[in-house]
Amino acid sequence: MRILPIFATLLIGAALPLSAQSTKTQQYTSETQPGAVDGTTQATDLKARGDGYDRMTVPVRISGHGPYRFLIDTGADRTAISRDLAARLRLSNSEPTTLHSMTGVSQVGTANVPVLDLTAKQVRNVEAALLESDNMGADGILGLDSLRSQRILFDFKRETLTIVPSSSKANVGGDSIVVTGHIRNGRLILTEATLDDTALTLVVDTGAQVSVGNQALYSRLFRTGRLKKRSGLVELQSVTGEKLVGQYTVVRKLEVGGVTLKDLPIVFADSHAFRQLGLHDRPALLLGMNALRGFEKVSIDFERRKLKVVLPEEGAVMRNAFASL
Repeated sequence: MRILPIFATLLIGAALPLSAQSTKTQQYTSETQPGAVDGTTQATDLKARGDGYDRMTVPVRISGHGPYRFLIDTGADRTAISRDLAARLRLSNSEPTTLHSMTGVSQVGTANVPVLDLTAKQVRNVEAALLESDNMGADGILGLDSLRSQRILFDFKRETLTIVPSSSKANVGGDSIVVTGHIRNGRLILTEATLDDTALTLVVDTGAQVSVGNQALYSRLFRTGRLKKRSGLVELQSVTGEKLVGQYTVVRKLEVGGVTLKDLPIVFADSHAFRQLGLHDRPALLLGMNALRGFEKVSIDFERRKLKVVLPEEGAVMRNAFASL
């Protein structure tokens, strides 16, 4: 999901007071070679896409071709590939499928991907949704069907990403805080969090540029008078190219897992994602990359249902004891 300003240019950064990491963007092509691979951690160097968005990509080879840039999207049901790339690689078409996105339900074509090679990890016979590369902002998307039983480590300071089996040992390093949640429709759900002292449910969504709150959360905050002055309307663009208008604002504090994020930019929108997860009628928030980039490292372990974060060395952060959600 990408955010497109309507009335004004909005700067979507990391939540404060966590120290925001400055990302030096770099242009690349689909044939850019990946960085060095660490045989122990299977980490690959990442380069931020030079299009102004904060989402992260990883080099992927398809049946020996590439590498191509795929988004890591923990909010996506399934892996996707661009129509142009599938045509160039002469991938065989499969049966159409139903795709759930931020904006609604769509019927899309699929293609069979024989081998997705993520450096030391391979995923075989993936029925990937066919989407437009301009809408995805990449050559493809690694969705939950390719990430199950995996642990993903985002190192925002070094701009690297690690994908390893959940069963393997990998040291997150630093002073980490561990939050345990549960899995719903493949997504990591954290159920004991508060936003401006309002209880809510968090969904970790690395495919979202900005955190998105539902209408139930907006109504609760509005009734209690906890909303700051609104900053204007924005458009959210889904991977299918459809757009959804939302209300941009900044909330005072989000508390989860012993950490308080202050002055967090979010967008309130009536997104289909909440209905799909059964969260449309209770306060809920898709925790996007603008919040996750406030940490030095973020580890998402789907099999163990754990979120680990490493706090930056600089910046004041209010902390409590470890939490088990």
